[in-house]
Amino acid sequence: MGGGTQGFETPIALRGPLRQPRQMLADQEYGGHASIHDDAMAEKLGFRAGPIEGPTHFSLFPPLLAQIWGKAWFERGCLSAHYQNMVVEGEETRAFVEIPAPGATSTRAWVEKADGTPVLEASASLGPAHGTTLLETRLAALRPPGPLLILEDLRLGMTGKADEPVQMAADQHMGLLYPFSLNQKLAAITEPSAWYSDADASPWGRPIIPLEMVSVLAEYSSAKAGFPVKGPAVGLFADQEIRMLDGPLFVGEEYILRREIAALSDSRRTESYWVRTRIFDATGKRQLAEMLLNHASLKESFAGYAAASGKA
Repeated sequence: MGGGTQGFETPIALRGPLRQPRQMLADQEYGGHASIHDDAMAEKLGFRAGPIEGPTHFSLFPPLLAQIWGKAWFERGCLSAHYQNMVVEGEETRAFVEIPAPGATSTRAWVEKADGTPVLEASASLGPAHGTTLLETRLAALRPPGPLLILEDLRLGMTGKADEPVQMAADQHMGLLYPFSLNQKLAAITEPSAWYSDADASPWGRPIIPLEMVSVLAEYSSAKAGFPVKGPAVGLFADQEIRMLDGPLFVGEEYILRREIAALSDSRRTESYWVRTRIFDATGKRQLAEMLLNHASLKESFAGYAAASGKA
């Protein structure tokens, strides 16, 4: 923070209450097989239980960011996060947001478990002058990947096969990737709000899609993109940014999605493809929001990976 009347530069943060997020992806199917959110699959890969999906933690932030930037954050806000440690059902989490200096449009945010274990680090910002987000910084620092196997047919700049029309009605089942409806999520969401279900309560006169469910909307039709990712392999979200340009997004509204490969990367355990999904109005002419998502595929979950990549 800038020097105020107290004469100190000490960062001061808003802190949310401890919450227990719910696991709603135990029955998820990913590429025709159980996902990492299935307990048995997670344990097979060395994790103690199926983790709660990362975007679930995004719901911890809107009450804090509304305190800082008000209604405008739902219209032009951006949360840019790197996931650090998994959370399983029964664990408690809490969000923090550093209070920015007066007039600042970007700040630091994070989530911790009750014992202080980091869950995610993030930047939160208000557009249009977001500054450089956390994931923009991470993208700029990526080194070129080594030889890829699961992702060897992907290319930077590759786009989805066609426009993808989507919507999220209140009782709409969101498919194999997200085997629940918005109403079912609202019954379990960590930070409930009448804005998500009551048109009369919403400042925009219509129920809005919660921040974590923007991720569900953006991934709902992802198979239609036809990106040639080899499988079966178990994937997880490693980095994620949701940005509103002319938001919020509304329950029951029709949107058009367009996807592009923004980056390719790898690590000791994963091969990653970063997808930028742009969300347009139903005419496809006005962009309203976008999501940047790092899909990380676990090498050990791909049959014969070591042998096929010459690392046997």
